[in-house]
Amino acid sequence: MTLGEMLEEATMAQHIEKKAITNYDVLNEAYDYAKPSSFSRGLRLEFGNIVVLLISGTASIDEAGRTVHVGDIRAQCRRTFYNITKLLESEGATWKDIVRTTCYLRDIDRDYDPFNEERTAFYKEQGLDPLPASTGIQAHLCRPDLLVEIEAIAAFRKE
Repeated sequence: MTLGEMLEEATMAQHIEKKAITNYDVLNEAYDYAKPSSFSRGLRLEFGNIVVLLISGTASIDEAGRTVHVGDIRAQCRRTFYNITKLLESEGATWKDIVRTTCYLRDIDRDYDPFNEERTAFYKEQGLDPLPASTGIQAHLCRPDLLVEIEAIAAFRKE
């Protein structure tokens, strides 16, 4: 399906369905944190037969809401990709459905090269072609021990 076909079908939708998405096997909800935060792990939007997943900023967090792999940018990247993978799977999607990512790095000068090496290896494992559009940004993340956080957008046709 081309982007034009997807957009045409989406514009014909009479109603936009939306629901929060999560996967409790790998992530708890942000409102369960010691300092609760008000956001969903992601949203599923349905425009007729077209589904768009908006994955909130996701990081190296475990199912109990703890930061894992403190100080290790490579391991934090792998856990972040794992968490996003599980969110996608919970909605019947894969990385091949990802059209855009926004990648936030605490220290882009120090961490961009190892981050990009991990991302490139992960994308090769997933067989992504074309690669998603992406932006890398240096940012103060919500926890001082997080080194990377990634948002993602996926789009696909309902089966």
